[in-house]
Amino acid sequence: MNETVFTYAAPALKFGAGASDEVGHDLASYGARRVLLVTDPGVMETGHPSRIAEHIWQRGIETVIFSRARVEPTDESLDEAIGFARDAQSTGRTLDAIVAVGGGSSIDTAKAVNLLLTNPGELMDYVNAPVGKAKAPVRDLLPLVAIPTTTGTGSESTTICVLDVLALQVKTGISHAALRPRLAIVDPRLTVSQPTMVTASSGMDILCHALESYTARWYADFDAKQPDERVPYCGANPIADMWSERAMGLLAGSFRAAVTDGHDLRAREQMAMAATFAGLGFGNAGVHIPHANAYPIAGRVTDYTPKDYPQDEPIIPHGMAVSLTAPAAFRFTFDAAPERHLRAARILDPDAKGDGPEVLAGVVTALMRDLGLPNGLAEVGYAAADVVDLVAGATQQQRLLATAPKTPSEEDLAQVFVASMEHW
Repeated sequence: MNETVFTYAAPALKFGAGASDEVGHDLASYGARRVLLVTDPGVMETGHPSRIAEHIWQRGIETVIFSRARVEPTDESLDEAIGFARDAQSTGRTLDAIVAVGGGSSIDTAKAVNLLLTNPGELMDYVNAPVGKAKAPVRDLLPLVAIPTTTGTGSESTTICVLDVLALQVKTGISHAALRPRLAIVDPRLTVSQPTMVTASSGMDILCHALESYTARWYADFDAKQPDERVPYCGANPIADMWSERAMGLLAGSFRAAVTDGHDLRAREQMAMAATFAGLGFGNAGVHIPHANAYPIAGRVTDYTPKDYPQDEPIIPHGMAVSLTAPAAFRFTFDAAPERHLRAARILDPDAKGDGPEVLAGVVTALMRDLGLPNGLAEVGYAAADVVDLVAGATQQQRLLATAPKTPSEEDLAQVFVASMEHW
């Protein structure tokens, strides 16, 4: 028997220039008297967190700042943040809410802190199976207010916390409805400081969120589930489709402009809106093969560091990692839903010609090339000899692969990785 029900959930949303100035008012409405603000060193240097903390203080609310969130969080960096928060609580003065200021890394760090500050156990107890134990929280979490400073992850809208497990060299996540922020405050002014490659990479994450949720397996094609068995990623559905289509339309008119001219405020606003809309879509429908592949691509990097990112260690940013196999992945999924792949291609590029699997793949490839993203896996340090390990890492992401419109075998995934070594 097939599923007949789909679910939809979203945080409260406040959007617009100056929205972040009102965070003190919002926290006061939750009865907060002492809050933890989570950010990273780069965002801290912009002055945004200090200014936001000042607005919170003006409402008589004490703010404790943790500014060491790691770009692309690891189990070790999350444990450090969790330890800081527990120490802040151990003074006998409770934390009433958490505020995240930054990109997906800061927001995801705040989600993990919130989970482990309020619930028993260790981080790996809650990490998705088979990497972790996939336990569900048993106690209510604190109100989390997410204030993004990048346009990409959509983490302010979602139930997901992504991390690298260093010992296993794998990127995975924690997924539960309780992790979704109580309030998303999206202030496009905060994204003007976003560097060129961060804008390009994060924007590819928006694009793939929208494309993957739009081409995901239809919710009614899953087996029927009991209410307590339903997960946040329920498959493509009419409401998620609406958000994904709108996100793609905004990207079509703003992505190249935002990368070319970082001070184009209209483009920045449209990118911020696209990121949030895509998050509202994929946070319910789910993502699939490009994201599953991105986890081992990012987790096994050895010698690549892009411009505009910290240069102290190798890193493949999440959005970049997702994009690297996207063209080949959409060629593979095309025949499961041709009409959806073609509609998506023409929303992104009304002049796209043809009616086969190369149309969407070609639109994505052209965008990657125009924005200066790497020309495939070879450019970031991978070779044919790495494909077996990459496939092994991707197959651990069963939560994501289950949402693909057609189920990939290990051989299918290997062909996607091989085809992604070079795009043009």
